[in-house]
Amino acid sequence: MTTTTKKKKKTKSRRRTREGFSTSDWTLAPINDETASIIQLIPGYDPISTREDCLFDSEAGWRAVEFIEECCAHVKGQMARRPLKLQDWQKAIVLNLFGWMRPNGSRRYREALLFIPRKNGKSLLTAAIGLYLFFCDREAGAEIYCAAAEKEQASLVWNMAKQQVLYEPELARRCKIYPSFKSLENPRDGSYFKPLSREALSKHGFNAHAVLFDELHTQPNGDMVEVLETSMGSRRQPLMMYLTTSDFERPNSICNDKHDYASKVRDGIVQDVSFLPVIYEARIEDDWTDPAIWAKANPNLGVSVFLEYMERKCKRAEELPAYQNGFKRLHLNIRTRSETKWVPMQHWKQCAGDIELMEKLKGELCFAGLDLASNSDLCALVMFFPRYMAALCRFWVPLESAQERYDRNRTPYLQWIDEGWITATDGNTTDYDEIRRDINLENETYNIEQIAIDRWNSTQLQTQLDGDGFDVMPYGQGFASMSAPTKELERLILRHELQHFNNPVLTWCADNVMVKSDPAGNLKPDKEKSTEKIDGMVSLIMGLGAAMLAGGVDAGSSVYDERGITFLGDEADD
Repeated sequence: MTTTTKKKKKTKSRRRTREGFSTSDWTLAPINDETASIIQLIPGYDPISTREDCLFDSEAGWRAVEFIEECCAHVKGQMARRPLKLQDWQKAIVLNLFGWMRPNGSRRYREALLFIPRKNGKSLLTAAIGLYLFFCDREAGAEIYCAAAEKEQASLVWNMAKQQVLYEPELARRCKIYPSFKSLENPRDGSYFKPLSREALSKHGFNAHAVLFDELHTQPNGDMVEVLETSMGSRRQPLMMYLTTSDFERPNSICNDKHDYASKVRDGIVQDVSFLPVIYEARIEDDWTDPAIWAKANPNLGVSVFLEYMERKCKRAEELPAYQNGFKRLHLNIRTRSETKWVPMQHWKQCAGDIELMEKLKGELCFAGLDLASNSDLCALVMFFPRYMAALCRFWVPLESAQERYDRNRTPYLQWIDEGWITATDGNTTDYDEIRRDINLENETYNIEQIAIDRWNSTQLQTQLDGDGFDVMPYGQGFASMSAPTKELERLILRHELQHFNNPVLTWCADNVMVKSDPAGNLKPDKEKSTEKIDGMVSLIMGLGAAMLAGGVDAGSSVYDERGITFLGDEADD
């Protein structure tokens, strides 16, 4: 802290002499070769040729680097309490943010996008940058926020900053820490540093000096960004810094909007001297299995992103199509579509199971999923038997619809009706009375503990089945209800633990399924994007979900065998 304090006094004097002056009134030493080589490490971006009338203050830039390396530390794992020594790519970010000055002596950059994949340590770096803004920026009453969509996410960077303060007595002496309120406060000038989530926006007025916006891709729209951007109008040198991995392709994505704009600044299409575009990414056409591409997108490969970790993640994505988009998006920053083909059929074929087991299932407890779909097409009941991880199916389709589907696109409904895999009902609309009778007949053979039913188009049948004595549970089709059983079914398929007895209709549905993901990594089947009918798989997921809620499936014992445990707030996981 001693070195930093001395330089801070010197800087204060220099700034007083040049504040408000024109460029001709002050000069700075030329950028030396070492500094010039570092500040130009931002991929595809040249801060020197785009500087316009800004000049680089090497002393100011290196002062920020020295503060971080001398006063900030790692906060987790084996590196905890050790000084935070910056890699050259990290120094490039800090030097550019704090070294470039406008003619009036204020900082050049007002916005920065840190578009960097997971596990590259961007959260820890951002926490340190936030502390420099808090302690060294000489902004009276500065309001510095760690912002995010959810309260827990907003607290991640702030918690790292708080821990860094606790590890450095000189910093702890200069501020007050209020853990219960999650606030660092400077009693000398009234500045504070705290987390801020979306739900708090309507409760307070803001006059932000700096906003460190974490996981921008999780924002549903740009409302929160707009509120915080407009709160900076009265500040002399505000800084809005976004740190994020890639979003997927979707409407109203503020992350995609900022990335598109930053890319244009980087490429010289848009001239914006105040925007710093730090973009580490692979291209959509790159070979995502190539370690050279991993290095291109991950500046900390070999430091906090280990090659063995990337190899393991890549191998899983190669084996499981549903994880390819997640690997590309989170670890290579490739913007992907939100949906992807799900079931690897080579694994599905190995889940046929033992046909002789079907006889043992009689009288066995099961949980059923019922998807009624439309009134003119396929309806499905899938009974899931948790003791054996087995699935038995019933399908119904109106006979006239089966003929129409065959004539239109050769869907083999008629063949499956002849072979007994589908029950044809008379006419051209679904006969719910016949479905109800068949479910009651199935219950005479199997012990149906509960029926999970899609709320859509099911009110009457649900009421009738309730009257028949069944425990019927309306089952939501959103991520909250569908993600856990979708992932568990995926695990069962990959480990060849599911037994589906080669039901051809269910196999057809499995091959049709596209899954949709959200920014948090949740999965669910996407009926709109799937290539054909997926009702059997939706029913299976609901039946499995009902079994999990009842405690009939121990899903938690093996998930972490595949991916290891992820701790919230892990500095390397961002």
